[in-house]
Amino acid sequence: MKLKDCCNIEDFRMLAHRRLPAPIFDFIDGGAEDEVTMKRNTESFNEVDLIPHVLAGMTSVDLSVNVLGQKLKMPLILSPTAMQRLYHQDGELAVARIAEKYGTMYCVSTMSTTSLEDIAASSGGPKLFQLYMHRDEGLNRDLLARCRQAGYQALALTVDTITSGNRERDRRSGMTTPPKLTIKSLMSFALHPDWTISYLLGSKFVLANVAQYVKQGSDIASSVLDYINSQMKSDISWEDAETIRKEWEGPFAIKGLMSVEDARRAVDIGASAIIISNHGGRQLDGARTPLEQLSEIVDNVGGKIEVILDGGIKRGSQVVKALALGATACSGGRFFLFPLAAGGEQGVGQAMEIIYNEIYRTMMLMGCKSIKELDRSRVVSRL
Repeated sequence: MKLKDCCNIEDFRMLAHRRLPAPIFDFIDGGAEDEVTMKRNTESFNEVDLIPHVLAGMTSVDLSVNVLGQKLKMPLILSPTAMQRLYHQDGELAVARIAEKYGTMYCVSTMSTTSLEDIAASSGGPKLFQLYMHRDEGLNRDLLARCRQAGYQALALTVDTITSGNRERDRRSGMTTPPKLTIKSLMSFALHPDWTISYLLGSKFVLANVAQYVKQGSDIASSVLDYINSQMKSDISWEDAETIRKEWEGPFAIKGLMSVEDARRAVDIGASAIIISNHGGRQLDGARTPLEQLSEIVDNVGGKIEVILDGGIKRGSQVVKALALGATACSGGRFFLFPLAAGGEQGVGQAMEIIYNEIYRTMMLMGCKSIKELDRSRVVSRL
């Protein structure tokens, strides 16, 4: 299969599997423990059926939504994902440019391999910075100051990584950042010479936003699991979240909420949005999926706070289902990471065109002229 032959996100996944060494592919593709939750994130969409309306006089569809103070041209946001240059040298800069092209928001991870300043300079589209709260309070404050200086429009605090999930694929492969060519992994790297040569001859791999603060960000190979356990603040509290919101002052989201009670607390502290997420099934296996929790959360806090559904998105029709159930917008990571690994910026652009067209086509066939027309009368849910 070649890049031009990819027709959907699963095709890009298969091509990424061919092009990446096993430890790197498994880092994108894997989840926690038995990966039950990771798989169900997508499978749960099969429990929601669309009800199309016909003879609606359809000529065009308005896919725009307002999220975190920004008007987006489509209702799918590119989630914060770590270390994008690990998958292709184009990395974060390419993804940011494609997000701008499609008029949607790009979310920059604390753990990006391009600095938040360089990403901001490369793209004029709306950008959100995702903050992992580190034990080092000075690091957290400095990241906020840098984001303000660079012109980021919004901030998201990720709250579901107080300890690492049991990502057994990563443990088996010995996955580290930066990657090490160990005896165990050498064969896989040797069998993927294009990736290996690009990695060895390309610019140095660093966690650009934290390299000046922690050694694991630059010159010490550390597993992602060890980094989370050693650097992330495990006793993060609602008081911490409220402090960050006040220090930031702009649009503020909390990412990683799954319960109604936590959604209500987010409203209470003045958050602008919540991102319903189980971290792509990479943290707590056996957890509910975002889609399964969506309706109950919307019933309790809808209208008081923006609700973004994150995870499991592989098709445009799935975005439409979530919006009909009350989500303000959706977000995801793997739907653009596999294309990035498969073909760099060209791959991400091709994937975004596919999924944009899927959303547009689904809306046309549903007889909906705008996102505002979507509601629960347009779906039947068995969740």
